[in-house]
Amino acid sequence: MLKYMEFTAKTEDEAIAKGLAYLGLDRDDVSVEILDRGKTGFLGIGSVPAKVKLTYEAPDEPKPEPAPAAPVVEKPAPAPKPERPKAPRAERPAPKAQPKPQTQPAPKAEPRPATQSQPVQSQTAKGEGVDDDVAAAIVKFQTGLFEHMGVEATPVVTKEGDTYQVVLEGENMGALIGHRGETLDAIQQLTGYAVNKGRSHRARIHVDAEGYRARREESLNRLARKTAGKVVKYRRNITLEAMNAYERHVIHTALQDYPGVSTFSTGTEPNRRTVVAYDPSK
Repeated sequence: MLKYMEFTAKTEDEAIAKGLAYLGLDRDDVSVEILDRGKTGFLGIGSVPAKVKLTYEAPDEPKPEPAPAAPVVEKPAPAPKPERPKAPRAERPAPKAQPKPQTQPAPKAEPRPATQSQPVQSQTAKGEGVDDDVAAAIVKFQTGLFEHMGVEATPVVTKEGDTYQVVLEGENMGALIGHRGETLDAIQQLTGYAVNKGRSHRARIHVDAEGYRARREESLNRLARKTAGKVVKYRRNITLEAMNAYERHVIHTALQDYPGVSTFSTGTEPNRRTVVAYDPSK
């Protein structure tokens, strides 16, 4: 017997994972229907949660046998209880009116200067702290961007080789990550355009928050291996969902040495997809 349940979360993947965890099933045990892909809004502000419908097969429940009807025994009606006389209620004195406390106006918050950029924080687990003009430009641009968005976040800049690693720190980082990192990618692209404008040597900038990039890469690696296993087992090609260039690169790299499969991309941006193909010659 087929049953279904609906689940909501910030993204489609999180809604599916939430449903699988609740049902105690694997991804292959359910059929997924996207009811609402949600919206990220402008740079993640005003987003709408995604909604999915998971259909799964449940064992038929045995119908309970009807219980034998019990004989009806008429009980004599209980004798009415004598009414007790009610005692008169004592009137309570009216409460005295309390004087309203006078409230003092709250002190006005001092305006934050929009032109001042936060200092570059240095030394993290990886990379070396930097305080050059590129790092200062990154902090200045992102600080102004976050003030315009109404989000409190602090960019921490380090440098690994030729790449400036920017980690965003704050409380509500989900709004800056967005659906599948789309808002984080937008912030990274905008920062690159602003910082590299007018420079002869282009600086490479990588933006992350709450370790999202590493978690997403690990998830893509698991997806690649699971898909490759199905391709070899059923000997047919499987086309994955649309991904950006970086995510497609992760899939290609994860399966470049996988026996029996090869990968290639098809379609045009932003709907370009990776195909995991059955390749017995590999």
